Amino acid sequence: MKTPLILKVINGLGLVLLFIIFAMPFVWMASTAFKTLGETLTFPPVWIPESLQWANFAQAWNSGPFLKYFFNSVIVTLFILILQFATIIPAAYAFARYQFPLKNFFFALTMICLMIPSQLIFLPVYLNLSSWGLLDSIWGLILPFATSAFGIFLLRQSFMQVPEELLEAARLDDATEWQIIRKIMLPLAKPVLITLALFSFIAHWNDYFWPLVMTTTDNARTLPLGIAMLRQVEGGAAWNTIMAGNLLLVVPILIIFFFAQRHIIRAFVYTGVK
Repeated sequence: MKTPLILKVINGLGLVLLFIIFAMPFVWMASTAFKTLGETLTFPPVWIPESLQWANFAQAWNSGPFLKYFFNSVIVTLFILILQFATIIPAAYAFARYQFPLKNFFFALTMICLMIPSQLIFLPVYLNLSSWGLLDSIWGLILPFATSAFGIFLLRQSFMQVPEELLEAARLDDATEWQIIRKIMLPLAKPVLITLALFSFIAHWNDYFWPLVMTTTDNARTLPLGIAMLRQVEGGAAWNTIMAGNLLLVVPILIIFFFAQRHIIRAFVYTGVK
């Protein structure tokens, strides 16, 4: 049965409207990043700048130690990804393929972690890190995120899709559990792993709250804090410079998402997550 033309038109208009709603803030940010200061204050708003002000990006970059902020963000995000995969892969495999006492209880605890906002537990975590002397340090930004309850859940769902017969055949060939994980489970779960890496990268690359709590000097500050400080540097008025800084923050995410979007779609299709 063919879909009526009117429904196709309504569906198309709805998609266009959703695109406009979600894309407009980004378009406005990108447009403002290339404007003069006068154009940012003009009413009605100017969407297309008269001439592209590339100097806004240099001004934003030179307003503070942004190279240090950038490397701090890279180090923090990279080490969080490494530690998360080192913990969630064996945990997800154990929950998916092993039977052990209190398995359901421990998995329920893992799911409860998904329901607790990080802001609710930041104080005891902060006090622990303070007692370990990790305030205003890179490791203080990394260790609280060394694992991911969401990552364990999503990867477990993927591992459960692998037929048990395939694993039994590998064991008959004298494959160890680590060989099974490395040569069978991880290649089959590649879309999920890429999706988890992207989600984690976005969350921690953009994280503002925890670096704000943990850092007091430029030693361990990350890019989001540096961008936020542009309002203080520029007196809260130079929105073209502030938006240029925001665009510098967003560009790495857009590049990574562009190359990973196909794997994200596959991850949610083949793991049965709705």
